[in-house]
Amino acid sequence: MKYLQIDHVSKTFVKGSKQAHVLSDITLTIDKGEFVSIIGHSGCGKSTLLNLIAGLTDVTSGGIVLDGREVNAPGPDRAVVFQNHSLLPWLTVYDNIKLAVSKVFGATKSRAERHDWIMQNLDLVQMSHAADKRPGEISGGMRQRVGIARALAMEPKVLLLDEPFGALDALTRAHLQDAVMDIHARLGNTMIMITHDVDEAVLLADRIVMMTNGPAATIGEVLTVPLVRPRDRIRLASQPDYVRAREGVLRFLYERHRLVEAAE
Repeated sequence: MKYLQIDHVSKTFVKGSKQAHVLSDITLTIDKGEFVSIIGHSGCGKSTLLNLIAGLTDVTSGGIVLDGREVNAPGPDRAVVFQNHSLLPWLTVYDNIKLAVSKVFGATKSRAERHDWIMQNLDLVQMSHAADKRPGEISGGMRQRVGIARALAMEPKVLLLDEPFGALDALTRAHLQDAVMDIHARLGNTMIMITHDVDEAVLLADRIVMMTNGPAATIGEVLTVPLVRPRDRIRLASQPDYVRAREGVLRFLYERHRLVEAAE
């Protein structure tokens, strides 16, 4: 049985007499432990697709099944990390994660076990030193690390990343990309990441899902990234497989851009 199955999913938003057909007939299977990047032009429904997998939005037709169970509501088995870290500013870093851990494990872990689990996840993103600080006292990159730790602390079956590094400077973004690769290598968890960054998609993913332009966007192409792990961004830059994968994504995106210009 495939781990995550997205089966002929379409999504239409209705407001009064108006309808917006955002996604059309999306079919995709993702294996356990796989890292998949979703890329496409703005407005192609990438975030909508992520929200459907998260259960934050209902599908109009089709269905989504995770580990044998239909997805029809939010749940701790699917944790989302947004571009905005969404930390509660009045709580410390520790208490932000404690809130999620208590919700998921309040009945199954003792207080001491929950504390150890919180600190273990802070260690994983190298933020244990900031446990007592509030979000306003740490940098944007640090806040995003805490957001990732909070999501991982829920022990989700799938970690959903919605352009988590989009608002960060290039150096911080690179450090967090490395951190995510390290977490994926250590935990072997399933990750789905939305990005606009071609290099980020190729660096991180096992497969890149390329979306056609909206409205009624669908999957235009799926590219397998044939790069062994662990990956080093400096060495990769000159590798033929990396260059070919990057060119493949760029060619797809530029072709879609030309189609938009021709239709105008």
